[in-house]
Amino acid sequence: MIDFLYRTVLIGVGATALLDLWAWILQRLFKVPAPNWGLVGRWFCHLTEGKVFHDDITLAHAYAFERAVGWLSHYAVGIIYAGALLAFTRPDWTSAPTLAPALAVGLITVGAGWFLLQPGMGVGIAASKRPNATRIRVLNIAGHVIFGFGLYGSALLIR
Repeated sequence: MIDFLYRTVLIGVGATALLDLWAWILQRLFKVPAPNWGLVGRWFCHLTEGKVFHDDITLAHAYAFERAVGWLSHYAVGIIYAGALLAFTRPDWTSAPTLAPALAVGLITVGAGWFLLQPGMGVGIAASKRPNATRIRVLNIAGHVIFGFGLYGSALLIR
């Protein structure tokens, strides 16, 4: 069990760090705005009060340290996704990782953003309330593919 947790944390942190590197590259080269982890943290903080859906998260009550909560939540979710990958693959997957399951997890997890986080923050299902919804969706898919590659690459590094 300790080995499973150890591998889950390392793979999840590695994959999430690669996703963050991707976001940094997009920001520097293509002027794509960086994710606002403060607003994500605000959303997570409101979850503790039972509030899941907001009309507009920017108008919701702010919390101290919400940016830190957002960053911690971002990495915690990456670790949880890595745990799901390890739980649903064959027991020896980490000793001989394959790309397909990691990419599958990366793509499947787009759904959490589209059907929970984005509606919860008030931007609609799959950012449907945003004028640039298609661009956001493409960036979401690309980011989660990168995350999938990060799951695979991190597993290769620790095998």
